[in-house]
Amino acid sequence: MEVKVFKDKQEVAEKFSEYLAQLISSRDVIYVALSGGSTPKVVFDHLAEHFQDLDWSRVHFFWGDERCVPPEDQESNYKMTVDHLLSRINMPVENIHRIKGENEPVAEAASYSEQLVRFLPSQNGIPQFDLVILGMGSDGHTASIFPDQLHLWTSGKLCEVAEHPDTGQKRLTITGKVINNAMEVAFLVTGADKREKVNEVLRYDRNSQQYPAALVSPQSKKLLWFTDETAAGSR
Repeated sequence: MEVKVFKDKQEVAEKFSEYLAQLISSRDVIYVALSGGSTPKVVFDHLAEHFQDLDWSRVHFFWGDERCVPPEDQESNYKMTVDHLLSRINMPVENIHRIKGENEPVAEAASYSEQLVRFLPSQNGIPQFDLVILGMGSDGHTASIFPDQLHLWTSGKLCEVAEHPDTGQKRLTITGKVINNAMEVAFLVTGADKREKVNEVLRYDRNSQQYPAALVSPQSKKLLWFTDETAAGSR
């Protein structure tokens, strides 16, 4: 694990964008699972402003999770990505593989699993992303796997239906077997509200194993954290 601590959310966005651009430039084709949240939004804005000349035709974007809402809904991770990145860069439409949150959840989980099998290379008998981008909630959840639904992490499926513990909102999420099979995994975590869980997860003590974020341990051993000083604290 490599933990990179920067001054603030904007610097996290700048440094992560440089990392992603380097990764894209090093591959003929690259498969990336995106995350929603406030930090990716700043990343997408920075990429759209400063990396328009990147060869985006090499990139295939997927999503690690999505709310079960239509693509024009303000809560849609897909819509956020369109507004802040996809509408501002030159990426072939066939390289965009969205989760259809408007569909019946169980059927869409199966359909998206089929997409992963169809488009991604296979490693260990499991579809393999070049990069999975993750966030972490203040409760320690990642993707849309919450602490009270750890069975979804260990599911034998590639994509599952999750439920927000407070609102009951249905979500679709890739599972632990897909996340930990990625060539690289990068967390984007900023803000003082994340500090307690960041410290617990990075210490990886017995208590931290109740948090899905602490279960991220790619077989490749390539795990990066991009975080800011307010989230990292003293560690």
